[in-house]
Amino acid sequence: MTKADIVNEIAKNTGVDKASVLATVESFMEVVKDSLANNENVYLRGFGSFIVKKRAEKTARNISKNTTIIIPAHNIPAFKPAKTFVAQVKDNTTK
Repeated sequence: MTKADIVNEIAKNTGVDKASVLATVESFMEVVKDSLANNENVYLRGFGSFIVKKRAEKTARNISKNTTIIIPAHNIPAFKPAKTFVAQVKDNTTK
């Protein structure tokens, strides 16, 4: 499902015009991105959490040049689904 599909589905279910729904969805994604960029997690009860995970520094190998490189510690975004969300997805796979 693409962003356009999500906008169409929300517009159909709520009766709100697509332009307003698209602006709302875009705004939501910007808020989540800005929050994660500022090391603030986003918690959506019943859906899940957008969290910032810290990756430790590690040593890697460049096979083509046969050299060792250091990958510095960095943050990555992650999504952790809520238990009810996971349960609903699991139930749908058995049907």
